[in-house]
Amino acid sequence: MDQNNHRSRLPMRARFATTVGGAAATVSRLAGKGDGSVIGGVISLRLEPGLLSLLAAGRHVVLVTGTNGKTTTTRLITAALAPLGQGIASNVYGANMEAGLTSALSRAPDAPLAVLETDEKYIPAMVKATSPKVVVLLNLSRDQMDRAAEIWLLARRWREALASAPGCRVVANADDPLVAWAAGSARQVTWVAAGQRWREDSWCCPNCGSHLLRDDDDWACGECGGRRPPVSWMLYGDQVIDPSGRATPLDLQLPGRANRSNAVVALAVAEVFGVRVPQALRELRAVTSVAGRYTQVNRRGCEIRLLLAKNPAGWLEALDVLAPPPAPVLLSVNAQGPDGRDTSWLWDVDYRRLRGRPVLVGGERKLDLAVRLEADEVPFQLVNDIDEAIDAARAASTGAPSLEVLANYTAFQQYRAVLGRTQ
Repeated sequence: MDQNNHRSRLPMRARFATTVGGAAATVSRLAGKGDGSVIGGVISLRLEPGLLSLLAAGRHVVLVTGTNGKTTTTRLITAALAPLGQGIASNVYGANMEAGLTSALSRAPDAPLAVLETDEKYIPAMVKATSPKVVVLLNLSRDQMDRAAEIWLLARRWREALASAPGCRVVANADDPLVAWAAGSARQVTWVAAGQRWREDSWCCPNCGSHLLRDDDDWACGECGGRRPPVSWMLYGDQVIDPSGRATPLDLQLPGRANRSNAVVALAVAEVFGVRVPQALRELRAVTSVAGRYTQVNRRGCEIRLLLAKNPAGWLEALDVLAPPPAPVLLSVNAQGPDGRDTSWLWDVDYRRLRGRPVLVGGERKLDLAVRLEADEVPFQLVNDIDEAIDAARAASTGAPSLEVLANYTAFQQYRAVLGRTQ
């Protein structure tokens, strides 16, 4: 693709739409209403409904989807492709529906590569609109059931969409039976052993409905013969094993097994573009935070680390990377639109591991969370805001005060906005 002329080749109406959408995004940012990516994309699409396809034409597009890890994996893939020395468009702030993807491509009209986080529900439409070179499938588990489809239905829609995209390579997590079944219709699949710690949504065969036989990460169906595909890439402890069988230490700065899994997926995608493991790893090791996740800030003498978890699978991983007891932790849950209105998923999380440390509870649905903690016999203290939580953490600390903050999406963004103003 001629990087200098892509935007100029857009039809006049499309160029006008991107200009107006960009102006709306700028106004939104100046008004303090976020980065403007959603409103900019919405307005652009109102003016030119086919804009996403026009902007994607001629680019190598990577779509990244799954219930957990989309934002982090998108960031890591973008980093892993940096050695190519080409411009990369990406929705770095996580706006992952059509408007967000449109806005991301509009902001980088001449970038020949695009790495785009995509909401699970929108994969069929986005595959059709962008003709991606690569689709990344991470996992599928229950999330935001008040708005999202049942995950078996999502898997079926993914499978149908990928069957209709013969030129697309799929990089898929072989350890998740639903993902493996969805990816099984694709012509070209790179299978990654990325792990699946949360298994409560995948005890049945997605092909025939029979009970799956599971042995560690391996799985098979005794009825229809479906089984875990043979993998090319594998996470083994803190090492990645590539298709040649070579083991290389990851040595990431991002914490936890989930991020090591995301990094292995990013390396598999980088290979599709010809980036070798040592080159890509050099970039991955430089990533310290992702859209505020894992950020460490100091407020009023208290060291605070921000962690994001949106559903049971995410909380399972996030609880593993908490600083050990007796470090205080603030748990915060909202139930706004982006979070999902239903908080019944709190009962799927095992909070007993929080015993033995000060636990603070905040957010708009703190009483829902308080009832759940009470059932698990975890002592807690209700707080109204981050400064009240800091006061409680300081009172509980015997040394330098610290606080781990574990929040779902909108609660996380609220804390991030406050902490960003005073560090």
